[in-house]
Amino acid sequence: MSAKNTPNSPGPSARTPQELRNVVLVGNSGGGKTALFEAMVAATTPDYRPRASDDRSIQLSVASVATDAAGPEVVVNLIDTPGYPDFVGELRAGLRAADAAIFVVSATDGVDGATMLLWEECAAVGMPRAIAVSRLDANRADFEDTLATCQRVLGEGVMPLYLPLTGGDGTVTGNIGLLTQQVHDVSSGARHAREASDAERTTIDPRRSELIEAIIQESEDDTLLDRYLAGEQVELDTVISDLLTAVSRGSFYPVVPLSTLAGVGVHELLHLVAAAFPPPTMHPLPGATTPDGDPLPALRCDPSAPLVAEVVRTTSDPYVGRVSVVRVFSGTLHPDSTVHVSGHLERFAGHDIEGHPDHDADEKVGVLSSPLGEVLRPKGPAIAGDIVVVAKLTRAETADTLSDKDSPALVEPWVLPDPLLPVAIHPVTKSDEDKLAAALQRLVAEDPTMRMEHNAETHQVVLWTMGQAHVDVLLERLRERYGVNVEAEPLKVALRETFVAAASGHGRHVKQSGGHGQYAICDITVEPLERGAGFEFVDKVVGGAVPRQFIPSVEKGVRAQLEKGVIAGYPMVDVRITLTDGKAHSVDSSDMAFQTAGALALKDAASPTTVVLLEPVDLVAVVVADEHVGAVMTDLQTRRGRVIGTEPGVPGRTTINAEVPQTEITRYAIDLRSVSHGTGVFTREMLRYEPMPPALAKAHLEAH
Repeated sequence: MSAKNTPNSPGPSARTPQELRNVVLVGNSGGGKTALFEAMVAATTPDYRPRASDDRSIQLSVASVATDAAGPEVVVNLIDTPGYPDFVGELRAGLRAADAAIFVVSATDGVDGATMLLWEECAAVGMPRAIAVSRLDANRADFEDTLATCQRVLGEGVMPLYLPLTGGDGTVTGNIGLLTQQVHDVSSGARHAREASDAERTTIDPRRSELIEAIIQESEDDTLLDRYLAGEQVELDTVISDLLTAVSRGSFYPVVPLSTLAGVGVHELLHLVAAAFPPPTMHPLPGATTPDGDPLPALRCDPSAPLVAEVVRTTSDPYVGRVSVVRVFSGTLHPDSTVHVSGHLERFAGHDIEGHPDHDADEKVGVLSSPLGEVLRPKGPAIAGDIVVVAKLTRAETADTLSDKDSPALVEPWVLPDPLLPVAIHPVTKSDEDKLAAALQRLVAEDPTMRMEHNAETHQVVLWTMGQAHVDVLLERLRERYGVNVEAEPLKVALRETFVAAASGHGRHVKQSGGHGQYAICDITVEPLERGAGFEFVDKVVGGAVPRQFIPSVEKGVRAQLEKGVIAGYPMVDVRITLTDGKAHSVDSSDMAFQTAGALALKDAASPTTVVLLEPVDLVAVVVADEHVGAVMTDLQTRRGRVIGTEPGVPGRTTINAEVPQTEITRYAIDLRSVSHGTGVFTREMLRYEPMPPALAKAHLEAH
């Protein structure tokens, strides 16, 4: 424990990046992740009081603590992330800020689908990982069974660093260190260490040999394994040094038994973090360009290099204002300095993101703070590799880059998951309507996994979110933070209309009741075109039946009516309209009269036998665990989906490609999670429009 760790003292500061450890806690909800976060902070911080905020289960929290658990003091930036899949944005932010991850796996529930997906994400980027098997104090807890499950589904590199020590009644009373052969015993209420007994050594010796062999396989000394297998004793310091190498390479995953209730495993994890987790200098850094997109040299985790940092989380505090959690990749961030703020999410997303416009500006940085849960402690300069809190960066949004104002930079943001659950909302009162736009802008600035859409066709405000819990939190924040009350409403899907058979229409607009009248008559034929062909207008008038100056008027009127639709108010597409005949009056005909006649002719041509509704069809790609492929395919078929093929993905996973009407998948982000037991993810993209089945079209027209 360090004297620097008190809620009222200045936050701990590292002198070099080698003294820093950035660690994220991940795992499913209810697995004990937040309890571990609180226990690790409490173990290093006198008088620390656990957080009371309800937000701790749905948002990222950071605590900077100093520990000398492994000898020389290091500063640990500990990051707690939500376990709910709906808050994957907070989780991705935590992964971005960290250099290593502790997966918290419940000894009663094992490894769920969401944890497996996250493990694969970390593996893809080489993130060093360890596993804490939690809740060993629970009735159904089984460490060995959970360990075997982790080894089976997470990989061969999963190996215990400690084994749980149990009392006569089966309760967990400590841990036995396989490397040190020391027992960390809490049975007396206080934690004390002792040497393992002969009986305990007999139990751990085979596991110890396996562990040492696995660790030194990663050694940079290629001869060490051969010497060990030949019977040569290896110094413990050498093994621990190689443990850092093994963990840092992302191929060896030490396991620590944990019971926060009994006080077992917390100090062992702190020791592991300090001794075997990599400092920021060993972690790859993101690529960087200028704000204009020109490449920059590779970033270096060097305090003397140019400043490049990233806002990994933004929130709004009613008293402090905007609060930003910042990871410094390069250089040093100084209090009271001016930095360049750059945000270009649209460039990396490849499309417009409403609410996230490109922006570049210089801004003054005020006080820097070291976080301790909800407490912010004053802090000096933040060096490369550190995590710091900055208040009142009014222009900075989540995923923005902070850099030297004289050499602005832009880092490539972390992969943003697409929000795939749409919800339409409307303000409750006129006052709410007046405040809604500004409040939504603030929410979007905090949360890049939320997308805002003003749908010009359906005239709805749509929030694209990660799931129902995400929706609930967003609506609560609108109400509690910004005083804006909104209600959800049924989501409308933008349909189309088209002709499926040729038809003729007669448009007569005649009003002659004295004075200057209106006179226009036109006859048209309508023919269907192929999907995607658009609109064609053909003039086949002969003999001047419609004067030349009014033919564009007919086309203009027809086009206006196409936008409005003729049977259900949806735009009409893919038709050829031919003007064949008409009549005009030398005095009463006008541009507006022939526009009206053209629109009337189109309406006249439409009938239930000639016009149908078109619905948008998406190409949906579902990636799911192999054992759930059948259930997912069956579910897609119940949604009128056409499965067009499957293909193998990474081992144990399959991609299912299907064409599915949009009206059937508005809630698919929720439903897939249930059908696939949390192992499924999907993408969707608009493919084409197809005729809606007559029975469904009839029901839709009757409902609207």
